[in-house]
Amino acid sequence: MQTQEILRMLRLPELGDLGQFFRSLSATTLVSMGALAAILAYWFTHRPKALQPPCNLLMQSEEVEDSGGARRSVIGDSPQLLSHYYDDARTMYEVFRRGLRISGNGPCLGFRNPKQPYQWLSYQEVADRAEFLGSGLLQHNCKPCTDQFIGVFAQNRPEWIIAELACYTYSMVVVPLYDTLGPGAVRYIINTADISTVVVDKPQKAVVLLEHVERKETPGLKLIILMEPFEEALKDRGQECGVVIKSMQDVEDCGQQNHCDPVPPKPSDLSIVCFTSGTTGNPKGAMLTHGNVVADFSGFLKVTESQWAPTCADVHISYLPLAHMFERMVQSVVYCHGGRVGFFQGDIRLLSDDMKALGPTIFPVVPRLLNRMYDKIFSQADTPLKRWLLEFAAKRKQAEVRSGIIRNDSIWDELFFNKVQASLGGCVRMIVTGAAPASPTVLGFLRAALGCQVYEGYGQTECTAGCTFTTPGDWTSGHVGAPLPCNHIKLVDVEELNYWTSKGEGEICVRGPNVFKGYLKDPERTKEALDEDSWLHTGDIGKWLPAGTLKIIDRKKHIFKLAQGEYVAPEMIENIYIRSEPVAQVYVHGDSLKAFLVGIVVPDPEVMPSWARKRGIEGTYAELCTNKELKKAILEDMVRLGKEGGLHSFEQVKAIHIHSDMFSVQNGLLTPTLKAKRPELREYFKKQIEELYSTSM
Repeated sequence: MQTQEILRMLRLPELGDLGQFFRSLSATTLVSMGALAAILAYWFTHRPKALQPPCNLLMQSEEVEDSGGARRSVIGDSPQLLSHYYDDARTMYEVFRRGLRISGNGPCLGFRNPKQPYQWLSYQEVADRAEFLGSGLLQHNCKPCTDQFIGVFAQNRPEWIIAELACYTYSMVVVPLYDTLGPGAVRYIINTADISTVVVDKPQKAVVLLEHVERKETPGLKLIILMEPFEEALKDRGQECGVVIKSMQDVEDCGQQNHCDPVPPKPSDLSIVCFTSGTTGNPKGAMLTHGNVVADFSGFLKVTESQWAPTCADVHISYLPLAHMFERMVQSVVYCHGGRVGFFQGDIRLLSDDMKALGPTIFPVVPRLLNRMYDKIFSQADTPLKRWLLEFAAKRKQAEVRSGIIRNDSIWDELFFNKVQASLGGCVRMIVTGAAPASPTVLGFLRAALGCQVYEGYGQTECTAGCTFTTPGDWTSGHVGAPLPCNHIKLVDVEELNYWTSKGEGEICVRGPNVFKGYLKDPERTKEALDEDSWLHTGDIGKWLPAGTLKIIDRKKHIFKLAQGEYVAPEMIENIYIRSEPVAQVYVHGDSLKAFLVGIVVPDPEVMPSWARKRGIEGTYAELCTNKELKKAILEDMVRLGKEGGLHSFEQVKAIHIHSDMFSVQNGLLTPTLKAKRPELREYFKKQIEELYSTSM
């Protein structure tokens, strides 16, 4: 076929006429075409690029040969479990020394006074003070060995880290004391760990410790070191009962004058005994070695190395309890790379102000905080149009996230989300959530709104913090990622709950260099947790998904049977109900002598009043909490969410009681890691639960 015929078929000018055709184009048209070409070229070179995942997201873990169904991460070059990431950082002492070296003695620990900028201690200042404090401890009858346990009883602050590093510098062991465990637990920990020396932040805590000694409950306690100033009367009171009370500065001065060379630990040496509060009984002291901690954060580094490389420029905001391994793990990553850690002022209500002043790049969170952020954003969209626009913008960005694009400079960020990002300091590039299941709805929305990588992990103190982690590039929700490269995971049958490994379900078990050595002086509970093959039995029920990721579907311990024989997992139900807009907290209760569930609901004081007004119900927060019409509306909304979440009828609550005060660590209804203390909740609301059952039969 002739070229001219082809051109005629396409209704284009023939070759001989092309010159005439182009001459006929106006200058304006040519300019427009040129502008369009320039725009297309600019878009092509500047378009957002998707993150490349480090592995095939359809196969994120693989079965280990001859292991009884255990699975491992596919990330990494070696089938061997990862024990460390850097050859020069195999203990927590070496981790800090590495940070000192590569930071060039940069800023390390930051603190601030109200409405003031952050002040910083350099890496060398922290290292020097740790050596002085450690040397001072040796002058006060402490021994440079792993049999020497030092208690730390303080809120997050630079002195906490200095005390910890002092212990590591001389092979001593840190034992955090929670200031929320209650006096009985503090006494139990001091006696169980044979603690003779405790470093505390405030005089009030020193008084608490002295009261135990005066009652002859902790006879081994001999030295209290105070971070803050105290009156001479406190020292006199200590002297009367045989306890020396000194300021931290005095002990450091003593150590400076009597300096001892460091006695660094080995990877196999104990680094910390972290007492887990649990929900019943005495705390359990999980014994973690330096190698445990290094292995765990090395697994995290291996998974994220292709997308997120920590540097000296990274900044972490410290507000989650340092007695909790999740917070300590994130800090270890920062120190290892010469980054900075800024501490909040001590008041969680001022956290946003601290973040704006600090500009953190790393932000560890717990799901409760994510839920609050999500609810706060949507509560400000107080008209149908605003809510529609917010949801529309979120969907556009969520589409980008699903395609692997993570950014904070889109048109949707400019119009809707930049204020949210600014409230976190405007510099966050990584958020890590753990400690409890996160809502897929909340996680999906915040991944879009915050414009940064949001990872979810799963683990517990006994495996040093984490054993699974989101794979970069997999921004789906509803699972906790694949095994970390430092551990294997297998599921075992739970016959009484009808979970079978043949169906890919069962109790989650973990084995690897991040798994703890047992509970301090508690062989019985150690045997319950660690079997003969060193598998840690977590008590959580998991399910393998087709992509090789793990989904948490149940909790072995918090399951009960209703009168008709149906098993119920209350935490799973609570995770569905907590998505009800006016609900801040919920406790689901069941009884083997009853055929249905009841619930205790704490409304969100910021959200509930506006939610009630939309339904024509007016009143103060206190008045609304006693309003029967509103209680009915909240119950209906919870049941609606339950149906959408696939709950069976026997899994839905039939009646609720509205309680106006939040469950908290202070009132004894939450653990220090913000988990519900179910026995305490059951006892606290015993009367209300009985009334719910008696009026709903």
